[in-house]
Amino acid sequence: MTRTSTSPSPTTPSLGDARTISAADFVFAPLPGRLTELATPVSPAVGSTHVTLHVVRIAPGESFGPESSVEEENTAVVFDGLGTATVGSRSRNVERSHAVYAPTGHALSLTAGADGLTAYIWRTPLTAEHRPGTDPEPFSTLWDETTQLRGFGGTGQITPDADRATMNFVFWPGNGSSQLCLHCGIQQPGQTFNVHLHPDSDEAFIAFEGIGQMYLRDRWIDVAAGDVLYAAPGVLHGARNPHTGPDARRFVTCGGPSPFDPALYSAAGLSSDVR
Repeated sequence: MTRTSTSPSPTTPSLGDARTISAADFVFAPLPGRLTELATPVSPAVGSTHVTLHVVRIAPGESFGPESSVEEENTAVVFDGLGTATVGSRSRNVERSHAVYAPTGHALSLTAGADGLTAYIWRTPLTAEHRPGTDPEPFSTLWDETTQLRGFGGTGQITPDADRATMNFVFWPGNGSSQLCLHCGIQQPGQTFNVHLHPDSDEAFIAFEGIGQMYLRDRWIDVAAGDVLYAAPGVLHGARNPHTGPDARRFVTCGGPSPFDPALYSAAGLSSDVR
């Protein structure tokens, strides 16, 4: 695959209003006195509006919890490896594609097994206008098909493709997420999750599986598993799998707008009231 990227070098100080970040450009630093390494491709410190996105490579037997996680909302997706996730007093064994939600007031911790664990972690502070959920679901997987958005046509700025991808709502207001959602786009060969924007939300999402393209501002950009897209409020973005034929495989993305965008749930015929 020929990769096309508009990403600046990892030394660029600001995200501006939109950026793709190749996994090869992540800058990892070891945590003090430990073998675990942390990269932060998206954060308010370098120009995002609301959200921080960490990539953490947890060394075998070590644990990681985002600083101040009790005061924030956190979601995490296991990208590789095995381990244990703990949200408050609840724990569960996790592996690739497992997802974790830690509401405000509950600390998040990930512990790696014998071969280590790599996870992507989204963080955002809970703002005054968003209330905590009453019974949020802390554990799920990207493949949870309980609640989905099908046939999404975008928000009208770009002519939509007819072969439309499906999005799983993994963590969303309907299962207790107050502000920070996690969605999973399943782009089968030839399918598109149509171009759209969020007027009041950051979007930070990753290519989780396969190769495909992400739309950013005015063009499609080739990406592969592990790469990140950041779009500030009002910036057009989307995802598609342009590959077809007998060797084509699905292209999976995950992430979501922060704070959540009620328009996505409305498009699925769902309420955005927090459970």
